[in-house]
Amino acid sequence: MALMITDECINCDVCEPECPNGAISQGDEIYEIDPNKCTECVGHFDEPQCQQVCPVDCIPMNPDVVETKEQLMEKFLRLTSEKA
Repeated sequence: MALMITDECINCDVCEPECPNGAISQGDEIYEIDPNKCTECVGHFDEPQCQQVCPVDCIPMNPDVVETKEQLMEKFLRLTSEKA
């Protein structure tokens, strides 16, 4: 499942540069994660990097976007082939 940023976000800007897929961007009020680009860092890292650096722990799983590890890997392969 993709990740999401909750309204506890303090706009500290540490998560955005950590995302290898460019899924995190500044929204109207807080940072947002594009579920079409979020792979939970599958294919890049063992754990989601944004969650690792978030000082307020406001990046949970998005219950509206449920995906298996296999689906996340397929998304990773699609995204990386589009960049090539």
